[in-house]
Amino acid sequence: MLRIPYDELVRTLVLALRNLGFTPARAQECANLFAETTRDGVYTHGVARFPRFAKLIENGAVRPEASPTMVSGFGALERWDGNYGPGNLNAWHTMGRAIALAHQHGIGCVTIGYTNHWMRAGTYGLQAAESGMIGICFTNTMPNMAPWGGNKSVLGNNPLVIAVPRANGAHFLIDFAMSQFSYGALDGYAARGEQLPVPGGFDKDGNLTSDPKAILESHHPLPIGYWKGSAFAMMLDVVAATLSFGQATHQVSPDPLREAGVSQVFLAINPAALGPVSTIGDEIIASLHTEPNAKVRYPGERLPATRAENMEKGIPVDEDIWEETRKLAGLA
Repeated sequence: MLRIPYDELVRTLVLALRNLGFTPARAQECANLFAETTRDGVYTHGVARFPRFAKLIENGAVRPEASPTMVSGFGALERWDGNYGPGNLNAWHTMGRAIALAHQHGIGCVTIGYTNHWMRAGTYGLQAAESGMIGICFTNTMPNMAPWGGNKSVLGNNPLVIAVPRANGAHFLIDFAMSQFSYGALDGYAARGEQLPVPGGFDKDGNLTSDPKAILESHHPLPIGYWKGSAFAMMLDVVAATLSFGQATHQVSPDPLREAGVSQVFLAINPAALGPVSTIGDEIIASLHTEPNAKVRYPGERLPATRAENMEKGIPVDEDIWEETRKLAGLA
């Protein structure tokens, strides 16, 4: 694993994105989102995904020039069409609209259809938290998970994000798929030759396993909470497709290099609209540490330390991924 200075990483991504057809401003914004994801320790959904992102652009699934357009709105609700543009840029814009509505109405709910993979989901929860908002967002995906009781992948593992702001910037953040392990995490464990710490899916014979390669081969990850995760994934798909007037999971291509046109929902809630902002979150964190010697963390606790370490030492990037990225940038 290489350690790349943050500024060099961003510059290289900008060059690559310019070569892929992005305008200078959009290349800079998109590069920042990819680099910040890896900087924050979400290695499966940052620079590691960039070569695949480039292939999606090259095959026409992602349109680098496309921006979202508003379709309809009513009070604190808006619906946008993503026009198959870059998923992370579309998502950043859409959460921005939800935040703007929350400043006006106390809450904002903005949906977007016909958009693309948003890369790190937690980015948009943090976007809301940095604005003093509670952020909630979710997306459907291509079919990649079987419903409980079935063997065929007809559900998505539909990630969910909830972020709650803290005054010190160390925000609460959950960001997880409805499968026990995301496909990015399975890829990571498989590449390192490691077993999963707990069972994460089924092999081709239907046996529960901790072998990531067997799960990737079977395309049968385990839903979180078994039947509960299966139902949760289904409901997120129903809500996202209903509110965005977009595609449901079964209408999205199952080919990872053709996954396009997903549906997403972004909510921002302004606690300050109701009264003085509560510090109950700090009290909850303090309550977690009342048990001596217990190794307990709140969700999002490690992020500031990981970010600081990577900014000091350089951003970890796989050597092969870095070489591919430099080639896309015209530097190799």
